[in-house]
Amino acid sequence: MKTTGKTSALVLAFALISGPALAENPMVGGAAMYENKNIVENAVNSKDHTTLVAAVKAAGLVDALQGAGPFTVFAPVNDAFAALPAGTVDTLLKPENKDMLTKILTAHVVAGHYTTAQMAKKAKASKDGYFNMTTLSGDHLSAKMKGGSLYIYDESGTAGKVTISDVEQSNGVIQVVNKVLLPK
Repeated sequence: MKTTGKTSALVLAFALISGPALAENPMVGGAAMYENKNIVENAVNSKDHTTLVAAVKAAGLVDALQGAGPFTVFAPVNDAFAALPAGTVDTLLKPENKDMLTKILTAHVVAGHYTTAQMAKKAKASKDGYFNMTTLSGDHLSAKMKGGSLYIYDESGTAGKVTISDVEQSNGVIQVVNKVLLPK
């Protein structure tokens, strides 16, 4: 069957919108993610998020991310943390830097449940092509479609590509990103 660009776009849009009703949640870091588990219960099983989990524990955010939500978490993979300047993660994990670590981590969390299709639709409908969100830290993230992919921008303009989308949780959704998004 030959498809047009419009047909392909409609099929993709339907797949993104229909979400878990038609497809299982994706595997993340070699582990199955379960809709009936919360963000922390799933994240601890991902081999790609061991740094993030260690940081969440060090910041004392486990209970918050196990709360009712809903939350949208932009979850950087281990490689994203490794790309930070040498020593950054070790410094942030020290008890005396807990406030800074908490600010950085909560700058990756938005109150509400946002799928990639919802963010893309809101971005495309905006005058500037961005869907702007306020994080739990009070900082801002913006979503923008670029080359068929959704990117999340921090306040400094760093863009993290959503590499695994719409990982449904009992208290929200995880969007896996390939960059650490830093508050100003």
